[in-house]
Amino acid sequence: MQEWFRNGFTVSTDRAKLDVDAIHAFLSSSYWAAGIPRATMERSLEGSVCFGVYQTSAGGRLVGFARVVTDHATFAYLADVFVVESHRGRGLSKWLIECVLACDELQGLRRWMLATRDAQGLYARFGFTPPDEPGRLMQRVDREIYARKT
Repeated sequence: MQEWFRNGFTVSTDRAKLDVDAIHAFLSSSYWAAGIPRATMERSLEGSVCFGVYQTSAGGRLVGFARVVTDHATFAYLADVFVVESHRGRGLSKWLIECVLACDELQGLRRWMLATRDAQGLYARFGFTPPDEPGRLMQRVDREIYARKT
């Protein structure tokens, strides 16, 4: 477990601190995970290195989140990154990504990947670029899966 502190906020990998209700509320209304069932989201947390951003002065309220899916040897996929709207514009997303990339558990990985519709500028600051050969990447997506789950 690691923690970082700055200006009244904490970033932590401590799973016990995660506010699963707040994470689900945000993700289930996001463009990338709309309608995700809570049980599915909870399983995704179990298989990930999770980072919560907490406001110290508000009793440790979760105001941001990110998770990394990794084999801990060569590859990591950064997912579900968010800062709640009331706390945007304070540099928290940049700091959160700094903490993710500094995490001891995630050092020495050859490749990091992510998908974003609108935050390319944020990730470019940290060395993320479009793939050299995007035609080599493939995906398999079931866009209706959450609608079929209860």
